[in-house]
Amino acid sequence: MKQTDEFSIGALSERSGVNIETIRYYEKIGVMPKPARSATGYRVYGNDHARRLHFVRRGRELGFSLDELRGLLRLVDGHAYTCREVHELTVEHLKDIRQKIADLRRLQRAMSEMAARCTGDQVPECPIIDALFEMRPVSRSRSVRPSAGF
Repeated sequence: MKQTDEFSIGALSERSGVNIETIRYYEKIGVMPKPARSATGYRVYGNDHARRLHFVRRGRELGFSLDELRGLLRLVDGHAYTCREVHELTVEHLKDIRQKIADLRRLQRAMSEMAARCTGDQVPECPIIDALFEMRPVSRSRSVRPSAGF
């Protein structure tokens, strides 16, 4: 297809690096607007679609959920936002990222401890399997914190 202001879903996919099925899914859930259709029924996208898809892709790369992005796009679409509102949403998202990093660090410590307890011998008992079967309460912030009984 020529470099024009209108292009197919395949061209949009190639241009954006987003899978065709993902683009269709984004349309279905309302993150992307429904495109116009050609006389033969094919989707016809424009530069605004490409720009919006770039926004969504970049947001996903930064860890924003589709719901968070949908909320941001609603603000943008309605021209009803201030930089302060976007800043507040970003600060909240940053808190979530910091919590995930802390959770991953706990996970890393727990996995390291389990691996260190395993001799790797050819015996039927395995401390890693035993630890996974261990009945301990699981909570978000302490879901992987090893106990003294590990």
